[in-house]
Amino acid sequence: MIDLYTAPTPNGHKVSITLEELGLPYNVHEIDLSSGAQKEPWFTAINPNGRIPAIVDRANGDFPVFESGAVMLYLAERAGRLIPADEKGRSRVVQWLMFQMGGLGPMMGQANVFTRYFPEQIQPAIDRYRRESRRLLEVLDGHLARHEYLAGDYSIADIANFCWARIYEWPGVDISGLDHLARWLAAIADRPAVQRGLEKPPRKEDPDRIEKARAMLA
Repeated sequence: MIDLYTAPTPNGHKVSITLEELGLPYNVHEIDLSSGAQKEPWFTAINPNGRIPAIVDRANGDFPVFESGAVMLYLAERAGRLIPADEKGRSRVVQWLMFQMGGLGPMMGQANVFTRYFPEQIQPAIDRYRRESRRLLEVLDGHLARHEYLAGDYSIADIANFCWARIYEWPGVDISGLDHLARWLAAIADRPAVQRGLEKPPRKEDPDRIEKARAMLA
């Protein structure tokens, strides 16, 4: 059994979708980010960085894994699915996973922060992160014009990038004209395991969500 410590965020969904796609049994432990639970000693013993998601693999000697991309790699390799076994195939998946970890995720994340959560509107920052997010989505679109998925068969690379690309409306990133990206987003969103993963844990309507997020930035 795997214990998943998570919240309804793109990074959290990367792992819950991976678990659902692999059909691995797991327990969900929702972390209330606004309470600061992710900074408590019991959690930093699992993830020293104090961020979600993280897992503890009870079937492997209570082995903890943190950083969403590292968790995805661990799960896929342990299950022998969603990542090729051959050297080149694995590298292609890891390259697109790192594209999300080092590019799309951070840029979309900053676009979210400056558009929705920052206490003041700093338009140059908003424009910069929206522009860079759009550029990265154009990279995906260009690649998907020639490929059904990012790295051969459907893999953790698709899951990781999907979880961030799908929220483009929240920070106000325009995807008009990115038809190949739109096709890929729709195809992945139709997968039953993806739909289940997006509900782990279910997002609750919180009218104070933006104010809580702003308080966390203070």
